[in-house]
Amino acid sequence: MQYPKKVVIGDITVRDGFQHEEKFIPTEAKLWLSEQLILAGFKHIEVSNFGNPRGMPQFGDVDELFKKIRNSKKLIGKLDDVSLTAITIRERAIERAIQAKLDGYGPDRILLMVSTSEAHHKINSGIPLNEYWKMAEEWIPKARDAGIKVNGTVSTIWGCPIEGPTELKDAVDFTKRWFDIGANDVEHADHDGSASPDRVYDYFSMLLDNIDNPHKQIVHFHTTRGWGLANVLAALQAGMTNYESTMGGLGGQPANFVSGVPVSGTGAYYYKDASDVGLVSTEDMVVMMDEMGIETNLDIDKILEIGNMVERIVGRRLRSEAIKNGRIPKFLKG
Repeated sequence: MQYPKKVVIGDITVRDGFQHEEKFIPTEAKLWLSEQLILAGFKHIEVSNFGNPRGMPQFGDVDELFKKIRNSKKLIGKLDDVSLTAITIRERAIERAIQAKLDGYGPDRILLMVSTSEAHHKINSGIPLNEYWKMAEEWIPKARDAGIKVNGTVSTIWGCPIEGPTELKDAVDFTKRWFDIGANDVEHADHDGSASPDRVYDYFSMLLDNIDNPHKQIVHFHTTRGWGLANVLAALQAGMTNYESTMGGLGGQPANFVSGVPVSGTGAYYYKDASDVGLVSTEDMVVMMDEMGIETNLDIDKILEIGNMVERIVGRRLRSEAIKNGRIPKFLKG
């Protein structure tokens, strides 16, 4: 089998991982994790969401957190080549991110999102797909004029938790459209664990046959049904070189109940058990890639230490085998 010799991995725990938590994660804990991830070598992390905090109070500290990261003494001289991302699904969120950037503390990159499933897209964004594309076409140039890069995410590629099966070719068309309207890179998201390894390989092979820039394509898998690392392997076989994940496999749909208070989130959960959802575990993925001889440029031992602390932050055992079982020894101990 042929695999890439080197990959880029971004960690999105602070945003995508913590958005699923039904208790508010203290700002200082988010800051600590952001610092540690950067010190472990991550060049891409997702920090927060500039959306309305009434619906997602986990992100009510978005401005404070960005300011604390920018002013962190631990990160002096270390942020120049690091990309801090914020989610900005709608116009007001993009506007807030631009203003934060102009004020000197905002994100380096923002994320907009479409779903190939119309029903899922409407729930996630509040407007139909045709209106969303028009909105993106208007706001991407404004963000880029402010010095912010833009990610265009394509979701429900392998299936929708609301409508069911989707067409893989639609996601390729959506990817082309993102680049056509000015996106810097595109995230390809298995939103709920619907992807199977054979269709992952088929999709990314189709994608690279049509758009030959793997460094601008980001692989994003959930592991709801336990296939996450199998899907990573299939993506590697297809030639993908850019991945993202969360510590302990945290993450999922935004919580609709936070610290004892019901909130809107993105509506009713589309899974039966919140503990069964989540992304691919950063710890397990980097250890697996290391064993395969794939360079990640990450401090894997430090990542395992961080993983144990993240379990203490959220207060439970998470879905990582590597943080308990460690790495495979490289040398004989005799």
